[in-house]
Amino acid sequence: MAGTPSKPNKITKIEVLISLTSGLFVQIFRVPPRWLFVRVETEQGIVGWGEGTLEGHTEAIEGAYKDLTERFVGWDADQIQDIWQHAYRSRFYRGGPVLMSALSGLDIALWDIKGKKHGVPIWQLLGGKVRDRVKVYVWVGGDKPADVLDGAAERRAQGFTAVKMNGTDAVDWIDSPTLLQDTVSRVRDVKSLGLDVGIDFHGRLHKGMAKQLAKALEPLKPLFIEEPLLPTQPEEIADLAQMVSTPIALGERLYSRHDFRPYLERRAIDIAQPDVAHCGGISELHRLASYTETYDVALAPHCPLGPIALAACMQVDIAAPNFAIQEMSLQMHYNEGADLLTYLVDPTVFTVKNGYVEALHGPGLGIEINEALVREAASKHISEKAWRNAVWKGEDGGLRAQVIHGDGERCDAYATPSLRE
Repeated sequence: MAGTPSKPNKITKIEVLISLTSGLFVQIFRVPPRWLFVRVETEQGIVGWGEGTLEGHTEAIEGAYKDLTERFVGWDADQIQDIWQHAYRSRFYRGGPVLMSALSGLDIALWDIKGKKHGVPIWQLLGGKVRDRVKVYVWVGGDKPADVLDGAAERRAQGFTAVKMNGTDAVDWIDSPTLLQDTVSRVRDVKSLGLDVGIDFHGRLHKGMAKQLAKALEPLKPLFIEEPLLPTQPEEIADLAQMVSTPIALGERLYSRHDFRPYLERRAIDIAQPDVAHCGGISELHRLASYTETYDVALAPHCPLGPIALAACMQVDIAAPNFAIQEMSLQMHYNEGADLLTYLVDPTVFTVKNGYVEALHGPGLGIEINEALVREAASKHISEKAWRNAVWKGEDGGLRAQVIHGDGERCDAYATPSLRE
């Protein structure tokens, strides 16, 4: 009968795939290269997958998921907004990378369940699609920028038309301007292949050097410059945005609409890059798409993570009018032991052609996770140390920068050939 409420589809189990440790309705695993997958099961037997990876802080997420499990097992999985609000607002402390990343994985899994329950992709539940395919870019080079030209040529052969590269190695507060010339030369080389290029400053530069590099790159017309300063500097980033015509992008280290607010109100950014695994999942990413559109800011979700996070981003990308381009981690420099396609039953869903990936049409997230392989991979890393980013120090011994997307302390087991795609 029309209008009759459906029977509650209660959550019976939340599994956080980080390390093989049992808890209350939780089995904790870790999977290479550094990803955290969340499995949620309902009493109707529907399984949803989420990703709550927080690079370098795995143990903190473990604790957060134990709390979420105790709170939400037994709740109706259909009530995504109610669960989200309770997870975010019902405790005295809210927000921040740990709590929001844990909430992100749970939220993504609940949307996956809802889509599967109704037999439609999530983008249908978000209002339907406004595009048939998603423009993508991928990384070239690692955290020690070198040999990017060969990497860029390989990416072009793979079907990409846009790439992103690191701007610099570690640079002091005020350093020799000659250090910046290498960056300009590398960008010029990559653009000579006919590729659009985004340059990630990673917040490694301080204001005095960032201004010089942004100005030096401007004539080359980069696709964008990302995190020209750390996200603790909204006023200074706004000043920089007034100095150059190059689009300013940031957002991976902002965790909600509230964190984005000062950048939008100061007209500091042109491209918002929230990370679906950090910002509160599909629910908040979708809200951020509408929020940033109000300020004529493009959406380009940050996603150097796994296939679940990428699929979650694409569900919003397909439905968001202000979407511009999507990051993906295919063969990214830190993906040792597993890659973007490793845990997928059908890796062709992310095939790149002429710079685009076709819209996902399967129910829920539109991907099928190889659960047996996930469990096998996790079981091999029971006692391994969680991933840690490396750090850089200057010649004077002082700390310069963290290498958040680069080589960290990894265990040799992460290079297991059988887990490679």
